[in-house]
Amino acid sequence: MDDATTNSDIRLREGSSIAQRLIVAGSAAAVALCFTPGLFTHDTLEVIISVIALLLGAAFIGGVMLAPAVVWIITPDEILIGQQRPFGKLRTRIIAKDDVTGLQVLGNKAAKARFQLAFTLASGERLTSPAISDVTHVRDTVARIAAQFDVPDVEAPSNPLDASNPEMRLGEPLEPFSARDIRIVALIAVALSAVPYAYKLWRGLSPSHVDILLLPIGAIAAFAVYRYANLVTGAFWVVRQADIRVERLWGDGSLRADHIEGRDVKAITVERRGRSEDEHCIVMIRLHSGRRFRSPRIGSRLEARAVGAEIVRRLGIAPESSEI
Repeated sequence: MDDATTNSDIRLREGSSIAQRLIVAGSAAAVALCFTPGLFTHDTLEVIISVIALLLGAAFIGGVMLAPAVVWIITPDEILIGQQRPFGKLRTRIIAKDDVTGLQVLGNKAAKARFQLAFTLASGERLTSPAISDVTHVRDTVARIAAQFDVPDVEAPSNPLDASNPEMRLGEPLEPFSARDIRIVALIAVALSAVPYAYKLWRGLSPSHVDILLLPIGAIAAFAVYRYANLVTGAFWVVRQADIRVERLWGDGSLRADHIEGRDVKAITVERRGRSEDEHCIVMIRLHSGRRFRSPRIGSRLEARAVGAEIVRRLGIAPESSEI
């Protein structure tokens, strides 16, 4: 779903494709079916749990399959809203320019670079649009719509991925874990590995080979946590004109910074790192040297493509290297 601009029209879309709905619904059905054996037992509690799980699974599947697809077409004179549910009729509504009295830009707590438009009508009704997918031009889009509908004093959103920023920031600045937290996690790993061994001794039983083997495994796990915990803090990208600064942490918590320039890039693509293309897409850069850099999670595929296109522009990456 993207913000396609045709002449002066702005299109905002929301809703998964039928294929995406079927994948999510199929996964939910598979999980729900795992509880069906409980229906054939003589244990009342298991039967109740199975029935509740199946009902919740059916409700989730119904919600996924029946969720509407929504499209907004914003023109200089009106807003056309179309809504359609699977197997249902298309419902449309037209909001005239003169009916719009206010405009706000709503942020998203979970995704800091995701914004929606909230229109206030003369009747007092408030309409919220689908998210703006071109996250690199949110300020331009908002300013343009505010000018079209003669809405004054619309506050420009703070967008870390906006192309108007000298620096685009992907992710959050990195901070190492505190030594106290690392020690606590390391001690928990040791304690968990020692529990089976200690339990056998307490009961006067002979520890098995597995119980004894868990002891050195726990010690190795504790050492790994102590030595490498900071490596899982991820990366922080600062995209500037002509280069990208990629910040990561070494195991001891010290900062490591790499720089990527356009001439170093062999290919740039958008990839999915998770279960959903609506939430877990990233930009991946492969260098001529063979190294690969994966960005922090951006959001939907279209949001990641918008960010990737701006990276291509800033670094001056050759067209044949771009697979955005």
